[in-house]
Amino acid sequence: MSRSGGIQRPIAVMMRPVIQTIRPDASVAEAAKQMASAKVGALLVRDQGHDLGIVSESDLVRKVLAESLAPAQTLVRAVMSTPLVTIDSAASAHDASDRMAEAGIRHLAVVEGGEVVGILSVRDLLHYFKNWGSQS
Repeated sequence: MSRSGGIQRPIAVMMRPVIQTIRPDASVAEAAKQMASAKVGALLVRDQGHDLGIVSESDLVRKVLAESLAPAQTLVRAVMSTPLVTIDSAASAHDASDRMAEAGIRHLAVVEGGEVVGILSVRDLLHYFKNWGSQS
């Protein structure tokens, strides 16, 4: 499929605008409970209004479970991914897909005017490409 063909929807339309956040000093167990409750795969790590990174299901599996760390005693700051990888809200789905592939990640923080306004997941992109990506 040509990148010049097809509908180019801005990421702002595809992203999840409600951002789930967690403090860096919260436990990984708290993060897992919050992800499950909110039905999300990642939380933005925020402290005193500053976005420090992101903690994802992959971080929990690879950095906590695989290393046999205790989730109740392990802090989010020890396993979060930093620096926070971002993309502008006006970027295309293809730009987001490329950025995720280059960084080897499944979640991007979407920014507008320097502020994080949402989270875009690989699932959001799959939904986009399945439903709209091949239209001309």
